[in-house]
Amino acid sequence: MSGIGPVVLVALIDFEQAGRLWGWSRIVMRERALSGIPGLRFAKVLGSGHEGGFGLRPSASVQGLFCVFETDAHADHFQGVGGGLDPWRQRAREWCTVRLRAYSSRGSWSASPLATSASAPTSGPVASLTRASIRPDRAAAFWRMQPAAERSLERARGVRLAVGLGEAPLLRQATFSIWNDVASMDAYARSGAHQEAIVAAARGKFFSESMFVRFTLCEVQGTWKGRALA
Repeated sequence: MSGIGPVVLVALIDFEQAGRLWGWSRIVMRERALSGIPGLRFAKVLGSGHEGGFGLRPSASVQGLFCVFETDAHADHFQGVGGGLDPWRQRAREWCTVRLRAYSSRGSWSASPLATSASAPTSGPVASLTRASIRPDRAAAFWRMQPAAERSLERARGVRLAVGLGEAPLLRQATFSIWNDVASMDAYARSGAHQEAIVAAARGKFFSESMFVRFTLCEVQGTWKGRALA
């Protein structure tokens, strides 16, 4: 599905053993690892928790890319053979890409808001991104809530994928998830440990910056943990 306005690409990579050092070097390089990509407006190279989870133990092999392109044509070029994504795919034992358009967006990431470019869906799968810069003096309180929130997400009805990503250990964290429909996503967001964590974070002013985005799914390629996500 194509459209007008910015298109988001989330890539998940699980590096094979021989590619892990290269992958870690991309995290050190940060946005410079994706410099010179045509049409790329915004990019983040992200690490992950163990096995793509949300805990404090980092993954040795799982990495994510969050990219915002000017057009679908630019995203096509990046994903195509010989494009900017190739070095990651060539070193992966498993990979998945999800192309998205935002229909709801609040906040910013590195002082950059994400413009919406889609209408709210009436049916079908949707995705969400929640990211935050955690205040150092509130980090301990934030991470005390993490185990219950993670268990709640893993058990949530209608969740197809949930992966923990981050720019920096402890303090710059993100969650990307895909859901069967809006109703499933809303049911999780408004109940249980997740809702308690959101209320506590707002009351305690845990974040110096945050962004909450909901997306329509345009295209999914590859697999994650052995299964297709579309």
